[in-house]
Amino acid sequence: MHEISHLQLQKNKTQMMTLFVSIGITMIFAMVAMGFGSSKNLDFLTSMKILLGIQESTGLQSDILWNLRFPRILMALVGGAALAMAGAMMQGCLGNPLVSPLTLGVASGAALGAALAIVLGLTLVSIPELAIVANAFLFSLIVVFIIIKLGSMRSVSKESYILIGIAITFIAGAIVSTLQYFATDAQLSQLAHWSFGSLSRPNLTNVLWISVVVLTLFPSGLKSAWDLNALSIGGDDFAISTGVNPVKTRKSILVLSAFLTSVVIAFTGLIGFVGLAAPHMSRLVIGNDYRKLIPCSAVFGAFLTLFADTLGRTLFAPIVIPVGVMLSIIGGPFFMYLLLNKRGA
Repeated sequence: MHEISHLQLQKNKTQMMTLFVSIGITMIFAMVAMGFGSSKNLDFLTSMKILLGIQESTGLQSDILWNLRFPRILMALVGGAALAMAGAMMQGCLGNPLVSPLTLGVASGAALGAALAIVLGLTLVSIPELAIVANAFLFSLIVVFIIIKLGSMRSVSKESYILIGIAITFIAGAIVSTLQYFATDAQLSQLAHWSFGSLSRPNLTNVLWISVVVLTLFPSGLKSAWDLNALSIGGDDFAISTGVNPVKTRKSILVLSAFLTSVVIAFTGLIGFVGLAAPHMSRLVIGNDYRKLIPCSAVFGAFLTLFADTLGRTLFAPIVIPVGVMLSIIGGPFFMYLLLNKRGA
């Protein structure tokens, strides 16, 4: 017994060390990413000298670093962490490793709101710069409201949430396609650009507000770790025997996950796969204990999003490939691997 306890303690130390090393690597890469860009006035070496305080920056260099690159990198870290954390919690409460934050139809609701603002001009906000964001967030919350109502129904199972999400996705997709049919070329271009997903849209003020919301909700995600462990170990029956209410737990976790997702994609547009890939990457490294899996997924999601965005804006510079497209390129093969691996099992 003593030997087993010692091995478990050693395993916990190794996992925690892995988590802290991952955080350190992500922070170092974030600093390195500040040096990458298409500006001829600010190459990588000069950027590093300015960040390390070795060289003074000019006004233009300061604007590029702190008004362009820094908000984008911070948005990658915060947005990737939020989507990955939401994905880990959703996979745990629904017992399906192929679930992602987009499964519930939150993204489809946001896309519908954006399409209504772009094509029909239907929005509650008169400021053009905020019209699309406000609509996307509002329609995301409508989906969250539907989830809350579903959670109050006794007949709703964990499979029902996924099926309802698919139904919402199809309904919203059909309406968006109809709007595209009547849209002008300029409106089609704007809608397509929003659907790609980009970290360049939010300004520093937006990113700071998003960061505050995500950091405020993060403890709630960690608090649900024990309940998720109970659900993942033995299903609903085991969870009930430990004092966990599966229906209430599933409802609160799905609402939290959907809210985290809507806060991010309302500003960035559709960003997929990070909520699917990051939790699986974390499981390979840290295991299935949600007390460690949730923060590890957040770190891996932040790194994956930052890596995809840095690659997208430097690979064919000055042409920038949106982060949503880069994550799809990276996540597509990974998703196929998960399907084939699960089938082989």
